[in-house]
Amino acid sequence: MTHPLSEEALDTLFREARSFSDWQERAVDDALLQQLYELAKWGPTAANSTPARFVFVKSPEAKARLKPCLAEGNVHKSMSAPVVALIGIDLEFHEKLAYLFPHTDARSWYAGKPDKIVASATLNGALQGGYFILAARSLGLDCGPMSGFDNAKLDAAFFPDGTVKSLFICALGYGVREKLHPRGPRLAFDDACRIE
Repeated sequence: MTHPLSEEALDTLFREARSFSDWQERAVDDALLQQLYELAKWGPTAANSTPARFVFVKSPEAKARLKPCLAEGNVHKSMSAPVVALIGIDLEFHEKLAYLFPHTDARSWYAGKPDKIVASATLNGALQGGYFILAARSLGLDCGPMSGFDNAKLDAAFFPDGTVKSLFICALGYGVREKLHPRGPRLAFDDACRIE
């Protein structure tokens, strides 16, 4: 990786990308969702732990289970999207570290340490959620990431074994740009950064 991305690619991923609430009636193919995961999975995490788990809610039956979990303001933007991705964290991620990080006993760093498990899974799962959004945008999908749901209800409906806990959800599809609000400002470099 010795050259920067094109200006067009940077616009797609960052400068022109938006969070959408309104969606075209255009399906998202299952093969594209698999391609999305296959791209997003390469983002780095601590000890290659990759604790994020994803459920793609597409069917009317699955959306009916999701709807009562949503805050009122998120119902339309979720139910009208072709897909809603549920991004959760596996609180047993350390059980896969012998495979994912085989050159040392990384499992022992977490086993029997529930606070460390939750902290690491939350941080690294959130990182994976960010990579997931960038991967989706790079494949031509628009995103509508959101909190605003009842975690306990969602976990009971979609992660009933109790080992995966929801972090956030992300509507996916092809957004209606004409319905976007003006873009909010961002902090200037000097307001958010310093170089020492």
